[in-house]
Amino acid sequence: MSYNEILNWLLEGDVAIKYQTHRDLLGNDQLVLKNLIELQGWGEQYLSNRKSDGYWGEDFYQPKWISTHYTLLDLKNLNISPENSKIKETLTIIFNTEKGPDGGILPIGLDKKSDVCVNGMVLNYASYFGIDEEQLKSLIDFILQEKMDDGGFNCQSNRKKVTHSSMHSTISVLEGILEYQLNGYKYRLNELLEAKSTSEEFLLFHKLFRSHKTGDIIKPNFLKLYYPTRWYYDILRAMDYFYSAKVPFDARMNETIDVILKKRNKDGQWKLAAHHPGQQHFEMEQAGKPSRWNTLRALRVLKFYKVL
Repeated sequence: MSYNEILNWLLEGDVAIKYQTHRDLLGNDQLVLKNLIELQGWGEQYLSNRKSDGYWGEDFYQPKWISTHYTLLDLKNLNISPENSKIKETLTIIFNTEKGPDGGILPIGLDKKSDVCVNGMVLNYASYFGIDEEQLKSLIDFILQEKMDDGGFNCQSNRKKVTHSSMHSTISVLEGILEYQLNGYKYRLNELLEAKSTSEEFLLFHKLFRSHKTGDIIKPNFLKLYYPTRWYYDILRAMDYFYSAKVPFDARMNETIDVILKKRNKDGQWKLAAHHPGQQHFEMEQAGKPSRWNTLRALRVLKFYKVL
């Protein structure tokens, strides 16, 4: 297919895909489309599964992937209206009931310690949906105290002795900091931006998927294109972050860009590699089939870095 034919194929998809295609590939931010996301298609389906107590699934984090936490992350990634009153109501409940003594959301175990990867994701969607800054302060304090010496983050940092950051945790925190920054929050912003810079460098130091010690691929799944990504890291998620943060081209991205280009099929689309195992509210796209999500995300990355 030609580029215009691929654009038309994307525009035949769900209204969330249509909106992001207009915004990111065609250069026109059609707010009319954005406001439709909560009324039809995937957005309406997610919202219809919300229970009377304001939660999805069994509770905040269970079961994967139909819990409140991952549903809110999915809704944010659809770019549903940040003014949705039901979502705001749910966030108020979460911040009033799910905070631990360390200031993070979802205290775990007998020692009630929070998980920095989970809290990076919470910061991501809570910032997008405009929660009051006062509510976010303890979350920011918790995240910043978990920064590792190598510049990134690791979800085990406050529970066991670890010396190396995790790609999974680092990308989740990066996405959270970026959303916080984009939505105009100020509390400890300079420190967060410093953490953002060192975390970006952590990913680039590893050329986005290679061991800094051996040069080997860290995990084969890092090269597979999943969607939704959940808490898992992969190279397209990383490059989509760099696109969103408008990080200038760095030569250490070259190999990752080559891998993404090689995954394009003969029709100019990208397939969905697989779904991360777990329950789904519904299936947005079929594994092994051409994916509008992956095609959209790959194209906006390649367009921004002037590969197309």
